[in-house]
Amino acid sequence: MDMGTDDRGAMYGDGLFETMRAHRGDVPWWARHWARLQRGADALRIALPDEQQTHASVRTALRDGPIEAVLKLRIARGGAGRGYAPASADVPAALHLSTHALPETPDAIAVRWCSTRLALQPALAGHKHCNRLEQVLARLEWGDGGADGHDAFEGLMCSTRGDVVCAVAANMFVLADGHWLTPCIDRCGVAGVMRGWVLEHLDVAQRRIRPDMFQRADAVFLTNAVRGILPVARLGTQQWAPHDDIAALRRRLAAAHPGFAVD
Repeated sequence: MDMGTDDRGAMYGDGLFETMRAHRGDVPWWARHWARLQRGADALRIALPDEQQTHASVRTALRDGPIEAVLKLRIARGGAGRGYAPASADVPAALHLSTHALPETPDAIAVRWCSTRLALQPALAGHKHCNRLEQVLARLEWGDGGADGHDAFEGLMCSTRGDVVCAVAANMFVLADGHWLTPCIDRCGVAGVMRGWVLEHLDVAQRRIRPDMFQRADAVFLTNAVRGILPVARLGTQQWAPHDDIAALRRRLAAAHPGFAVD
């Protein structure tokens, strides 16, 4: 169902979304995405549509498309009208699906620090809600291209407390003092589906990460459900060579998700 001008997701960010990698007319990690969507809906008290019907709509939307694509699923709280007060919790959510071209995935990526900070809000932490203005402001910081004038570039974001939380459109992992670490997502940030997969397949500790930890890091990579695992090659003047752990993890991902398989 398409959304109208009274859509609460558009007016207030009162909704959730999933950006998924589609392969041969379906979403291989549909169950993971739906589980994350359900957690967000429970937190926001949004009544989701039926999962089987939604999945059928997804396959219909992808049926005549390319082998590889990006599918965006957006859910807005049901009910319309002016004012913050939502309708009854049992009003079904509004659903919108859109398909997009799959972006290129670089062999490695450069990152920079963003001056835009993420506000602390534990009630929303981890959930991919529709209010993403902090990420919009952060992405505006480097315009149309990165430091090298191309799109193989991302920004690292800290919270207002000063700890590193994520990249603008990805989660982050860092190898420091012989241990893989990833930021806690309990005060702000999004707990990505690809992040969840990595936590299942790599020995990683979740903790607060300080910006100065990157000065002694041996490797860094980002994760994103569309682009997969992105090794970080550079942060400012600091550079990292390809790392065996990241290469091995990318091979495991290729075996686990057909969209990331290497021809």
